[in-house]
Amino acid sequence: MLSNSEKEFLEVNGYLNLGQLLTGAEVSAINEKLKKLLEAEGENAGSELAESKYIRHPKEEGADRLADLVNKGSIFDQFYTHPRVLAGISAVLGDSYKLSSLNYRAAKPGKGLQKLHVDYKNAVVANDYKVCNSIWLLDDFTTDNGATRIVPGTHKSDRLPDEVMKDPNLSHPEEILINAPAGSVFIFNSHVWHGGTENRTSNIRRSIHSYFCTRDQPQQIDQRKYLTQETSNRLSVRAKEILDV
Repeated sequence: MLSNSEKEFLEVNGYLNLGQLLTGAEVSAINEKLKKLLEAEGENAGSELAESKYIRHPKEEGADRLADLVNKGSIFDQFYTHPRVLAGISAVLGDSYKLSSLNYRAAKPGKGLQKLHVDYKNAVVANDYKVCNSIWLLDDFTTDNGATRIVPGTHKSDRLPDEVMKDPNLSHPEEILINAPAGSVFIFNSHVWHGGTENRTSNIRRSIHSYFCTRDQPQQIDQRKYLTQETSNRLSVRAKEILDV
């Protein structure tokens, strides 16, 4: 599901634009479902993140969060089963991987800035990658609305942003912004330096992250703990394998 040139780009740069995998109608339906979930969960929205010892920042003042989307509607199944996404994950992690978490993040106006970081406790050795993310754009990502920034090639670095930069909140001279229309999906090796930027518009900037890890790593959200019977009944054997349930 990935061309040789796409695999090479991902390997060299640490990220890849998979194109628009969602139609406009699908994006609208997903955003409507998320809106209803946020209203229903209220102050408890994203509470599953706080229950996990493997998530460093469960609460984020500058963003709305939802977690455990696996169990919150079949509309979210494609986020961790889409063949093109799985091909990208496999290109980074190999064939032995599982879903770590499926979460929603929306950067609020005037907020959303994150320091450059990686999603692992240390730099990797000899391309032994442990984590890989996909970000599904539910709004157009622009220079002004808090688009994710990535420093290409840094997944191969033996140092972390905090070790190199005086202030990882500042721009890096080699960073690029993910600027793309809603419905687009990006794979990025989670060992690449990345972070959200400030949303300088008056609207929220929405996305969903389907985050994967190798099978020897703990999941951010324990899928076995949260799996409901309703979810289990609808899932294929392959989907359950991806969830490790």
